[in-house]
Amino acid sequence: MMSLLNSSDFTFSSFLVTGIPGLEGMYMWLSIPFTMLFFMTLAGNITIMLVIWTDRSLHVPMYLFLAMLSASDLGLSISAFPTMLKIYWLQAREISFPACFTQMFFIHTFQKFESAVILAMAFDRYVAISKPLHYASILTSGVIAKIGLAILLRSLAVEIPLPILLRRLRFCHSNVLSHSYCLHPDIIKLSCSNTRINSIFGLFVILSTMIVDFLLILFSYVLILKTVLSIASHGGRLKALNTCISHLCAVVLFFTPMISLSMLHRTGLKLPSHVYVLLANMHFLIPPVMNPIVYVVKTKQIWDRIVRLLCKKRSGKS
Repeated sequence: MMSLLNSSDFTFSSFLVTGIPGLEGMYMWLSIPFTMLFFMTLAGNITIMLVIWTDRSLHVPMYLFLAMLSASDLGLSISAFPTMLKIYWLQAREISFPACFTQMFFIHTFQKFESAVILAMAFDRYVAISKPLHYASILTSGVIAKIGLAILLRSLAVEIPLPILLRRLRFCHSNVLSHSYCLHPDIIKLSCSNTRINSIFGLFVILSTMIVDFLLILFSYVLILKTVLSIASHGGRLKALNTCISHLCAVVLFFTPMISLSMLHRTGLKLPSHVYVLLANMHFLIPPVMNPIVYVVKTKQIWDRIVRLLCKKRSGKS
């Protein structure tokens, strides 16, 4: 069997996803918090989207961008959680190439979509603080629709080539992925074909989307800080900064695990494999759970609408 695996003529027909290394005996227990996270993500993001959709007074730029953020969080969770829960519930690790490439496409597409939405939300905060009198005329419904369409088209345009380029590769050395879901860098590492084109295009996608988004978000906050410091009253400065707290939390939740993971890989620091797995899980699983909580807690209008919705349902039942 070993000679067959070592032969370049042998190719695998499926991948094996991986749970958390070293904790295999606890998978049944781990399935409980992961399942709870999944249902919390569904409940939180669907509630926010429903509240914004049904209440016309919330059809303003800030909340429309929040609805887009919830949609991307929902898509990211639905794309990543199934294979993870299969591992912990059923000990089922095998995933076919087409299913893996499809999952990879949706995970990375929603990842790029969320990155761009967070950038759009930074622009929204900049306009609201720096040009409050022109806010409504700059960010009209038509402009929001165009921004949303541009985000969607960019996300699809950079991700569609990835599964197409992967189809030409052969996998004959190993078929064991490092994570509980399929990611592009993880897949090309296992190929015994020339992956130069895949690696260059993958790097181009990251640099031209998420890295550019992150730098533009930082630039937006430099401009916001400059405007805030020019406000005469201390109370006015605090009020302006307070409107950015929820968005700053979204930035930290989304980008911190990704940057940390990237720095660990680049420095070559030797850490237990479960540290890398946990950081990747934080990047893909924590923002979809925490973003609705942060925005509900910090945004009075959303909280009031949710309470009103719950009260309506209770009065309807009685």
